[in-house]
Amino acid sequence: MAAFALSLLFAGILAATASAGNFYDSFDITWGDGRASIFEAGQLLTCTLDKISGSGFQSKKEYLFGKIDMQLKLVAGNSAGTVTAYYLSSKGEQWDEIDFEFLGNVTGQPYVLHTNVFTQGKGNREMQFYLWFDPTADFHTYTVLWNPLNIMFMVDGILIRVFKNHEAEGVAYPKSQPMRIYSSLWDADDWATQGGRVKIDWSNAPFSASYRNFNDGDSCGRTDVWSWPVPCNPGSDSWMWTTPSSDQFGQMKWVQDHYMIYNYCSDFQRFPQGMPPECSLN
Repeated sequence: MAAFALSLLFAGILAATASAGNFYDSFDITWGDGRASIFEAGQLLTCTLDKISGSGFQSKKEYLFGKIDMQLKLVAGNSAGTVTAYYLSSKGEQWDEIDFEFLGNVTGQPYVLHTNVFTQGKGNREMQFYLWFDPTADFHTYTVLWNPLNIMFMVDGILIRVFKNHEAEGVAYPKSQPMRIYSSLWDADDWATQGGRVKIDWSNAPFSASYRNFNDGDSCGRTDVWSWPVPCNPGSDSWMWTTPSSDQFGQMKWVQDHYMIYNYCSDFQRFPQGMPPECSLN
């Protein structure tokens, strides 16, 4: 346990030292009529939600594979009914998508971290977690590492989920559609909190989520991200060929044993005709 605590500390140090991107350079605010704003010379972005509208932004770049970090501080207090979404997505009817979504809750109750992977327009691969910290008290780093071998979801450098490439076994994998980064804060009280039973308390509006220390590397300068349509050629020792280490699998087991609250691969009522094939392969 002491060794694992040390690994948590080390991962947190690494996350804190990640280089920060400039939001003016990296993103466009796409909706919200002034409810999303950039501050501190491009180092801080906030999204707000009131009874009229939420807000959101998207990346200027598209990515075909990448290692992408964002630090978020979520809506504090009674956040029930709100969703802060942070995800990558392509376009079209058969889109690919990699999701972090944060489902708000009533004061004192934990957020739900909702993850999903869509391939060719089909998702239904939800895994949900509580967090081992208060995500509203400070910024924490949420990372997607997406390469031809696997998709790794990490929180403060701690692996929580892996979606492996099992194309050889007939499981679709996102590998050919470039994706943009999107984020938004929006009203989802028809489903977000306790299946929609708890609604937004608009007396607490406006709600606000904050973002900083975006990091997508230096594209072709450093091999941290493969930026579309000008591909880099990452070396054999880069993130492009990264798979989880044994220590990371140990971290993931700890998180899933203690904090996972839903796994589609365990929901037999939902899939009475048989579980999705990747469930027996991962």
